[in-house]
Amino acid sequence: MLGDRDVLVIYDERVLAHRPQAEEPFLPGRMNSRVRGILDGLGLEAKWSYPEHPGRVIAVNEMLHAQPVPGVRFAAGDKATMEQLQRVHTTSYIESLHELAGKQAWLDVDTTAISAGSMEAAEVAAGSVIHAVDAVFERRAESAFVLCRPPGHHANAVRARGFCLFNNIAVGAAHAQAHWDADRVLIIDWDAHHGNGTQDIFAADPSVMFFDTHRAAPFYPGTGHISEVGEGLGEGTTVNVPLPGEAGDRAMIRAFEDILVPAAEWFRPDLIMVSAGMDAHITELCLTMTYAGYSTLTGIIQRLADEYCDGRLVMALEGGYNPETLARCTRTTLEVMAGGPPVEPVEPGMAEVSEIAEFHNSAFSDAD
Repeated sequence: MLGDRDVLVIYDERVLAHRPQAEEPFLPGRMNSRVRGILDGLGLEAKWSYPEHPGRVIAVNEMLHAQPVPGVRFAAGDKATMEQLQRVHTTSYIESLHELAGKQAWLDVDTTAISAGSMEAAEVAAGSVIHAVDAVFERRAESAFVLCRPPGHHANAVRARGFCLFNNIAVGAAHAQAHWDADRVLIIDWDAHHGNGTQDIFAADPSVMFFDTHRAAPFYPGTGHISEVGEGLGEGTTVNVPLPGEAGDRAMIRAFEDILVPAAEWFRPDLIMVSAGMDAHITELCLTMTYAGYSTLTGIIQRLADEYCDGRLVMALEGGYNPETLARCTRTTLEVMAGGPPVEPVEPGMAEVSEIAEFHNSAFSDAD
């Protein structure tokens, strides 16, 4: 029943300080000129704005307070320490970002940028996932959802990419292993974009299983082929499910039931973590999922967490750029995490056809 489970939502307003804007002056240099050349080459009269903006998490937070979910409570986050970040990122990479604190700069040609407050926001995002991991292991909550930004699953050990600075979910997984002696961590990534950074970080690590459903290449970032199954000792613990752009609820649910469930049974994780990007929803024009689809997927994951992890489940926000859709997807997910029954997807139009058939068929039956 909704409200039977205790879910902690971690939201810290310091993540709002990450505010890259194309019209603001950035550090001069080759990257700045390359990015500006790309933007100018778009030939658009409309003003371009950075897609990963504070309004995304503001919309989610406002909806969750305007329409509270029973069983859900809120807490602020923490900043990740240098030691915690170093578990998945190189010292040189972290230090290079710290040197840019308080400045504006482009970090990658795919428009990954930072503003004056980005470094603190990124540290809080990663630290908030650590806070969530601590909460579920200390039993201060049965599960947790982190409203964090910038997102993280495209960042690898040495590179910022795809709006991502630190790999939040990877930092949290490494903390679970280092601090809580979690032998096996299962990371599920249902974002429409492949979590290439997370895959890179754990590719050779047999203690972390990475399961990723995403729109197939050449869709950004162009990785996540079925043949990418891990490397070295980690071979077999990377599971990629590349899908066509038309794929929706049925394909995703089948991928989870037919691939994820047996993989989890084999792996038997101590903690399940989810890179919860919401851009597979049909309004995002990447895949064609519905809110009910997210509800069903959450139900499958919660079932696995109950079976193998004593309920320990941590989700962290990734993509999703339509604020209203992002908020509704998040709330739908939280309803199931809080004990609500998953909503089974229904093919659009089926209910309407049934009603219309009943209306017309009554006339046909009276014809004689």
